[in-house]
Amino acid sequence: MADQDKDENETTIANDQVVSKYKMVGEIVNRVAKKLIGKCVAGESVLNLCETGDSDLTAETDKVFKAKKDLRKGVAFPTCVSVNNCICHYSPLKSGTDYLLKDGDVVKLDLGAHIDGYIGVVAHTVIVGATKDNKVSGRNADVILAAYYAAEAALRLVRPTGENYAVTDSISKVADVYNCKAISGMLSHQLKQFRIDGEKSIIQNPTEAQRKEHEKCEFGVHEVYAIDVLISTGEGKGKETDSRTTVYKKTEQVYQLKMKASRAFLAEVDKNFGPMPFTLRSLPDENKARMGVVECVNHKLLEAFNVLYEKDDAVVAQFKYTVLLMPSGTHQITGLPLDLELYNSEHKIDDETLLNLLAQPLKPEKKKKSPAAKVSGDTPAPEA
Repeated sequence: MADQDKDENETTIANDQVVSKYKMVGEIVNRVAKKLIGKCVAGESVLNLCETGDSDLTAETDKVFKAKKDLRKGVAFPTCVSVNNCICHYSPLKSGTDYLLKDGDVVKLDLGAHIDGYIGVVAHTVIVGATKDNKVSGRNADVILAAYYAAEAALRLVRPTGENYAVTDSISKVADVYNCKAISGMLSHQLKQFRIDGEKSIIQNPTEAQRKEHEKCEFGVHEVYAIDVLISTGEGKGKETDSRTTVYKKTEQVYQLKMKASRAFLAEVDKNFGPMPFTLRSLPDENKARMGVVECVNHKLLEAFNVLYEKDDAVVAQFKYTVLLMPSGTHQITGLPLDLELYNSEHKIDDETLLNLLAQPLKPEKKKKSPAAKVSGDTPAPEA
């Protein structure tokens, strides 16, 4: 049993080297996301944003651990840029339909990288053209603030001995304040080495059937989570349209493929991406990839990340953070600040329980000589 514990510790954040890799990848992901946010201007191409994100994630991870030739690293979740009522997973192909950003667009950037299988993911929402002289109001402001504060509340509840359904309920509670809905059935997953969808998860806005099926769990010390919050001004229900699915992940299913093109495609996926999600755009030949993927999906060798949409007049906002649950508290390694001064909503949080939660520091205050010293990473709560 002792040997088993030792092996487990070697691949979790009980190991200092593992923590270092997580922090390193977190810095990379935040840096790339910040660059992409700066490029979200009117006239910018969504395809170009996705290609830039993936290229930069690859280049940045290539710079580390160069001496260890057998250490795998790179993109852990391909850059997706989902606009307005598009909920998630929009990452167009060069041969597909592009979209040019317009002023007022609500843009969700979602991306991730890994070093030695240790994953950092992040998502951030930006409104094109928003400035201090051109502030955001109405439903766009509502959905941004709802998603942001719901993610911040979740961040404080994903801690050792915390429970997943407390997070589920708090997300819905914050969304209700802003007359919004959490996207039903969306999951936040535990992260493990080379695994983006670990056993434990948090479900958003579940249906009655989902609530019965989705297991309750308790968060533990030395676990890692991706907290992914998606909030809508609509009904909170996603549906597929005619947008092409381009993001996939290899499963553990086994099947002898019939087509030569499918076998060649799967071998390329295994070699270049392993168990990490990837986009067909990153294969050498997009046309061959589009041919090969069909048989693989039909026989469940690949899991599809379908592009989902809310109803046409809705908008969706997303924030995603990666957190390490350490004995000293929750360490947030991804996530970018939001300039709250840009958003004016007629709604505000006045529930004492939520306000107290949002006011909590992520890590317990350390006793210091100076009582004014603050723990970094705290987020100001909305005014009561």
